[in-house]
Amino acid sequence: MMIVTEIFGAEQGTECLLPLFVDPVQAGFPSPADDYVDCTIDLNEHLIRNPPATFLVRVRGESMVDAGINSGDLLIVDKSLDATDGDVVIATVDGQFTVKRFRRNGTKFRLVAENPTHPQIVFGNESSVEIWGVVIHVIHSPRRSR
Repeated sequence: MMIVTEIFGAEQGTECLLPLFVDPVQAGFPSPADDYVDCTIDLNEHLIRNPPATFLVRVRGESMVDAGINSGDLLIVDKSLDATDGDVVIATVDGQFTVKRFRRNGTKFRLVAENPTHPQIVFGNESSVEIWGVVIHVIHSPRRSR
């Protein structure tokens, strides 16, 4: 199961300006001639749609690897969005946070792992489930972490 290990608030009113290079970056050896910055971009503008309702979580586990979510990744989550069929969500199941794909069929819904070795969670009367938010971005390092 993939679990949430940390929760962070999205800071409002701050900028995260980073240089944006004009030319695409090659995976080989860089050319010194391509070494200039066109402008800067604010990652908050590109990654956070609704700052008051946005938070970040760090996750641990392998149940969402086929969705491109690895153990140690940071997820940007928007609590103001209603989960629709196919969204990746942060949910609590019986009081424990988890990350899963939300699937709805009429009035019934389930949480599905994106790893065939992990079971899906079908909602029944015995479970207490709450959708906390919809994952809008995944941030991970090129190396597998933790």
